[in-house]
Amino acid sequence: MPYSRPMEEPISALADLADLAARAGNLTPVLGRYFERSWSHGVGHRLFDTSGRSYLDFANGIAVTALGHAHPRVTAAIHAQADRLIGPTGAIGYAEPVVTLASMLAATLPDPIDTVMFLNSGSEAIDGALKLARRVSGRPGIVAFRGGFHGRTFGATSVTTSNINYRTGYEPLLPGVYFAPFPAAYRDFDGDEARASETCLADLRSLFETVIAPSAVGSILIEPVQGEGGYYPAPAAFLKGLRSICDEHGILLIADEVQSGYARTGTMWAFEHAGILPDVVVVAKAIANGLPLSAIATRRELQEKWGKSAHGSTYGGNPVACAAGIAVLETIRDEGLVANAGRRGQELTQGLLRLMSEDERIGDVRGPGLMIGVELVRHRETREPDGDLATALVARCAELGLLVLSCGTAHQVIRWIPPLDATAAEISEGTEIFGEALRTV
Repeated sequence: MPYSRPMEEPISALADLADLAARAGNLTPVLGRYFERSWSHGVGHRLFDTSGRSYLDFANGIAVTALGHAHPRVTAAIHAQADRLIGPTGAIGYAEPVVTLASMLAATLPDPIDTVMFLNSGSEAIDGALKLARRVSGRPGIVAFRGGFHGRTFGATSVTTSNINYRTGYEPLLPGVYFAPFPAAYRDFDGDEARASETCLADLRSLFETVIAPSAVGSILIEPVQGEGGYYPAPAAFLKGLRSICDEHGILLIADEVQSGYARTGTMWAFEHAGILPDVVVVAKAIANGLPLSAIATRRELQEKWGKSAHGSTYGGNPVACAAGIAVLETIRDEGLVANAGRRGQELTQGLLRLMSEDERIGDVRGPGLMIGVELVRHRETREPDGDLATALVARCAELGLLVLSCGTAHQVIRWIPPLDATAAEISEGTEIFGEALRTV
């Protein structure tokens, strides 16, 4: 479980990398950052800045380092593979870790999903999944959901609506994309999941009756738990209804499990909570614990119909990244981390609900496993979001030694994404720090 080693000496010459970057003027100003801190190294579930201070890292590079930093099993796999073969081989043949990881990843998914294409990032995998759906179905239409985040490449941006800044200035985007309301029960339906599901399924049917015929729709894309949009879990009834609609009209259902997959929600895949089976599963973030890797997984028939050379990637399935991916899956299996995420998630939820009972500014605590959103509000009755408070709390938590992030259309949600192998003591520590932040902001 947790692991440690002696802390390295701070890099005193680079104690303020933010200042160095600003003075040099070579690093892009485009990239947004939650913190203007200078990081030295990470060990286990702690991230260290260049002055030597440690932080309990419940941000994990936005759910990427799901096993923490410098995990010994993952690091050993990376070193061993780097000594054998680093360069990509996909276009010229096969490498053992790529073949092995494909089989291991397929084994975690329900039948008949058994075929994997490796790519580099979540955005790239979303683009690939949309291309697959159009070519295989012969239908141009794509339906996505309001508040969804699927990435920053052109295709992924076209199906993203979690923040208007992600789309502004890029129109016209991909044609043939239509948006339906997501059943965010707390935000839009006073917490009533049944009403949220019924209403949003009716709105989707209305879209098919008035805007685009279902016979022209090739795919419906959904996050089983919305990530950037606010950590809203899709109710099971909604996902089951969505599956039925797709079956009725021959539409491919794409599950974006980029953030919610890999044990994050207390099951290996978030869609399992609803007992449904998507046609396409998109995987990234935690897959290689920090190295760039993503995947599209489907039943073989779909990728055979997609066709040889219909899509590709120079770097996708890099042998070193795949070696890390093997170590990640072995660790999740051998250390029982699916169950651990469920147990730690229950403990974290209980602790956050206790804080909610003490502080009227917390309007909601929601989410399965270790993918939990805490919604900050100005008034519980009106549910008016308080993004300023969430921003202040993220900053105050960092001052106190805890890294958490915000999300939501008004940046009003604190998202909790601790490592999958977090301990009960670390969950308690994080909750206590958050409580102190609430008391002092």
